Amino acid sequence: MTAAAIAAFQLAGSFGAAANQPDRRSIDAVAVVLVLLGPAALVRRDRWPLAAVVTSVAAADVYIARGYPYGPIFLSVIVSMFVAVRAGRRRETWLLAVLGFAGFIVASVVDPRAHHRNGALHLGLVAGWLAVVLAIAEVVRSRADQVAERRRAAAEEKQRLLGEQRLTLARELHDVLAHHISLINVQASVALHLLDQQPDRARPALASIKDASRESLHELRTALDVLRFGDEAPRAPAPGLSDLDALVEGVRASGLQVGLERTGAVATLPAAVELAAYRIVQEALTNVTRHAGARTVAIRLVYADDLTIDVSDDGAGGDVGTGNGITGMRERAAALGGTLDAGPDPRGGFRVVAHLPGLPA
Repeated sequence: MTAAAIAAFQLAGSFGAAANQPDRRSIDAVAVVLVLLGPAALVRRDRWPLAAVVTSVAAADVYIARGYPYGPIFLSVIVSMFVAVRAGRRRETWLLAVLGFAGFIVASVVDPRAHHRNGALHLGLVAGWLAVVLAIAEVVRSRADQVAERRRAAAEEKQRLLGEQRLTLARELHDVLAHHISLINVQASVALHLLDQQPDRARPALASIKDASRESLHELRTALDVLRFGDEAPRAPAPGLSDLDALVEGVRASGLQVGLERTGAVATLPAAVELAAYRIVQEALTNVTRHAGARTVAIRLVYADDLTIDVSDDGAGGDVGTGNGITGMRERAAALGGTLDAGPDPRGGFRVVAHLPGLPA
């Protein structure tokens, strides 16, 4: 309700109340000023809520003290108290309400038109009315705070999920692009070496470059679609352990001898475990291709109460435990409640061992 509407209602209602209360003092210029003071203070109630309470309460007390008819002048008091409580000025509003009621008692005593026979009952009714107004204002404020808190929590959750989505996307891009670009680099080196003297042997390397680059572009396009369209973006099925054979074949095409062994009761695991296991093997192979200078890699998958992934090579065996790739593998394992150890193998080369919990789906 606007201040102008409150002013019009109070002014018209006061003249109507005067017609029905002939024993009270008639509305004059002073009464009109007092009736309009409250609405005038409500014009800036959002900026100065307590000032609106003080002005409207003081105007109402003086109005009653001069013997004017009871009427809608109290509407300004109600609105100003609601606004002040909603603005968070609860204690101050309750204190001003108590002081205002004390002023109303004084006004009732000095009121030249008061009927003091029912004075106590009248004051009790006003006190009850004031308490109800403040209680309703508190309930409204509490519900508004709850709604605001739910909205804030929802916004924070949305931002958290968005951050997790971006982190997951960045990790996926790192694993996929690093793997394929490493293969492209190795295959390009092989092709350049063989192109002049053995061009027929260079053809498979170039074909592998073509396949790896196509897969990289596909993954990059998928990532951009997620950034552009969010959850509505079309998504290809996530890779799993059943796709390891194709991954290994792609690495073998670079000249690296890769062995893949599965032991235990091979079963389909939860999708999150399948994806994490695939990415760990992929990143381990990427590190071998880029850093190890190895000739052979052995991959062992052991299916038991949990899944054990063991990737070892016969390369230089340097300590790359601080690299982003190793960090990403550890984060993938930890996110599922698993563990991952990576470091030089005492037998020579480098070794990655991961334990991922997860019973068959």
